[in-house]
Amino acid sequence: MFSFLPAYYENSRIMNADMNAKGSELDSLFDTLDELLKQFFVQTATWGLERWEQELGIKSDYLKPIEQRRAVVESKLRGSGKFSGRLVKNVAEAYDGGTVNVTFEPQAWSFTIHFVDTVGIPPNLDDLKEVIEEIKPAHMKVEYEFSYLLIRDIDGVMTLDQLEQEPLLNFAGGDPVGQ
Repeated sequence: MFSFLPAYYENSRIMNADMNAKGSELDSLFDTLDELLKQFFVQTATWGLERWEQELGIKSDYLKPIEQRRAVVESKLRGSGKFSGRLVKNVAEAYDGGTVNVTFEPQAWSFTIHFVDTVGIPPNLDDLKEVIEEIKPAHMKVEYEFSYLLIRDIDGVMTLDQLEQEPLLNFAGGDPVGQ
């Protein structure tokens, strides 16, 4: 701020104190404005996430991690329009954060959501199931396919130390599906 003042103020203790006080207040104002701007976007919202949930008719669950709450809001925003594979894929990827493949079997009146990039069961699968039930036609059945680590995936690739760090849920048979 001193660059806007005459040079003879640079040595004044009073002007230094005044500019420091005003400068810290302006910094605080800009930080507050930046934080407010973040609330207008689902991916960066924190305290404003409750408002997003309220607007979309989603019950706020404060016990869930903020990333899962954001995924619910984003999928609700993506989940409008005509039911299609693209719609299901967009919604599922909002929850998972990875690649999802959707395949339809019209003769069986069903479709399958396969989690390609995620190893094991996604942490917020129950939320995804709830949203999929809302957007899919009532006569269609949905199935979920998960990817797990198999012996061929780890044999000669992972060390024993790496295997010990890997959660048991990521291995086939590590946890029953749906529990």
